[in-house]
Amino acid sequence: MLTISLCMIVKNEEEVIGRCLDSVKEIVDEINIIDTGSTDRTKEIVSLYTDRIFDFTWIDDFSAARNFAFQQATSEYILWLDADDIFLKRDQTLLLKLKNILELDVDAVSMDYNLSFDEHDNVTSSLRRYRLVKREKGFKWIGAVHEYLEVYGKLYDSDIAVSHMPLSHDTERNLRIYESMAALGKAFSPRDLFYYANELLDHGRFEKAIEYYLQFLKTNQGWIEDNISACNKLADCYNRLGIKEQELSWILNALNYGIPKPETCCRLAFLFLEKNEISNAIYWYKQALKNTEENSLSFQNHSCSTWLPHLQLVVCYDKIGEHKLAFYHNEKALEYRPQDHRMIQNKAYLEKIISL
Repeated sequence: MLTISLCMIVKNEEEVIGRCLDSVKEIVDEINIIDTGSTDRTKEIVSLYTDRIFDFTWIDDFSAARNFAFQQATSEYILWLDADDIFLKRDQTLLLKLKNILELDVDAVSMDYNLSFDEHDNVTSSLRRYRLVKREKGFKWIGAVHEYLEVYGKLYDSDIAVSHMPLSHDTERNLRIYESMAALGKAFSPRDLFYYANELLDHGRFEKAIEYYLQFLKTNQGWIEDNISACNKLADCYNRLGIKEQELSWILNALNYGIPKPETCCRLAFLFLEKNEISNAIYWYKQALKNTEENSLSFQNHSCSTWLPHLQLVVCYDKIGEHKLAFYHNEKALEYRPQDHRMIQNKAYLEKIISL
């Protein structure tokens, strides 16, 4: 059985840190907590789980803090989590099983990162992150914010998931770091350009977001998934600015990067639906259902490959009088969201029409 060091960076996490550590304390062999300046009860709570608590002066650089955290590990493998992450019961069992069976020549293990859930506990968005890495490889974190762990060697994709369950979030923090970098004249990597643009979009600064998405795409150095996302987000910016022609143009630009992702398919389908071009809308919603992504390291909006295209196909088929097909797709949508009032109303409406 391999040994695991948990390494975490924290600050003022008294509301969630106990929940996180409770979900993993029986699995890991060592807990290392790096505190970057807590003024609440975080350290007091952590001390109930471990005496390996280290102080790190915050310098607006997540990678610096995470690399320091990794340096404290003494076990064969390092597991990293954020304070508002947890392993659900199913995933605790899977992680313990992995600990017993993982071959020691594996250098890094990826896990699903479930970012959000609907009211029925369905995962609505996720990506994959390398969560468990061999300590002796000395893998490093890169990037001041939206940092990533650079791994190589023998990689293993597990069926374990980490669930992100925040109670609160500093929505300004990442934007402040990027703006500080810009003010100091620090060079932005392509990844920095992309994530700074995302922060600007999230804060409603659409014109400046467009500027940085374009800078990112012009580098021709981004991951394909991020290039596609940038095109879709540029479409969002132009939509919010009311410039429909550019919205369509950037959705179509996403097709330059390979097979269209479900989100791009749904975007195209909706534009056709708005123009009442039903056959084209149907085509693209069906493509969204076909082009399902598996084990992607990029962000996945699961609604675009599950219930959403089915629900929209209900609208499309109803418009052209194909009520049995509409009913079929409504039933498929209900499989994902059995309590959704829209689908329940659709079912009653369609059953009435079909029975006539």
